[in-house]
Amino acid sequence: MQRRHLLQAAAAAVAMPNIAFAQSYPTRPIRYIVPVAAGGGNDMIARVVAERWGRLLGQSMVVDNQSGGGGVVASQATAHAAPDGYTLMQGYVATHGTTPATRKVSYDAIKDFTPIGMIGATPNVLAVNASVPANTVDEFIKYVKANPGKVSYGSAGAGSLTHMTMELFKQETGTIMVHIPYRGIAPAITDLVGGQTQAMFPGLAAALPHLRSGRMRALAVTGKARSAQLKEVPTMEELGFKGFDAMQWYGSVGPAGIPPDIVRRLNETQIAVLKAPDLAEKLSGEAVEPWPMTSEEFGQYIASEIARWTALAKARGIRLDE
Repeated sequence: MQRRHLLQAAAAAVAMPNIAFAQSYPTRPIRYIVPVAAGGGNDMIARVVAERWGRLLGQSMVVDNQSGGGGVVASQATAHAAPDGYTLMQGYVATHGTTPATRKVSYDAIKDFTPIGMIGATPNVLAVNASVPANTVDEFIKYVKANPGKVSYGSAGAGSLTHMTMELFKQETGTIMVHIPYRGIAPAITDLVGGQTQAMFPGLAAALPHLRSGRMRALAVTGKARSAQLKEVPTMEELGFKGFDAMQWYGSVGPAGIPPDIVRRLNETQIAVLKAPDLAEKLSGEAVEPWPMTSEEFGQYIASEIARWTALAKARGIRLDE
């Protein structure tokens, strides 16, 4: 009995520091690394969420923009930080999805990170130039098959979500199109609107102004449900493309090994931020819908994304570091 009591006391003593730490956390500002330059959608989402999140936690969250290497620079900095909850990062579909699926990176997108929670996501849109004689996905497939190798599509860069989503489309439909990679979404859209390319899978926020002007036509959106901003446009799933739910998503992660009590506190407060009535309106400029998840659910989602894009990259022979 005495030995058992001693062991229990020892175990409690070992656990005490973590418990006390979690109860007092946070006691100083939290660094929130964003893997892109200031300005733009990813950064805007981070600043809207971080400001409210810090307020709930009782400490400021300082946004630290670390662009470079398609998110690799920020991911490395986060993975190597102390796992004490004072360094977090806004991971997204590139850093924890398409990039590790298409090239060798200096971090393990699963093992080197602690998932905190999903923030939100926006669909991609199958958009065509207004001169393309297709008003439906079926008509577009027939048009491409009637012109094999003559139809080109743009992307925000090799290995980007816009590239991978169209490669998924080509795989599912057995079509042949020429890939024209650009350095970012803006020049890719400029050439699509101008007719230099005929199709693309841009994110909804980037596509909306051009869809509304009539210079581009939306044929379908990704995701499991229609977009509130394009209610008349069907999802690829509706049209029979099961599993075609690729999304531009954003979430928060930290270095591996953050104590569970701190993860729980971060996740609960983040979900509270996402459920605030006016947050959806704040994020609507980027067509992002809040998508709260537990830490466990978000970790599973990241793993499924990496598996999905790795399988597609292998099937399509996409390897960017060879």
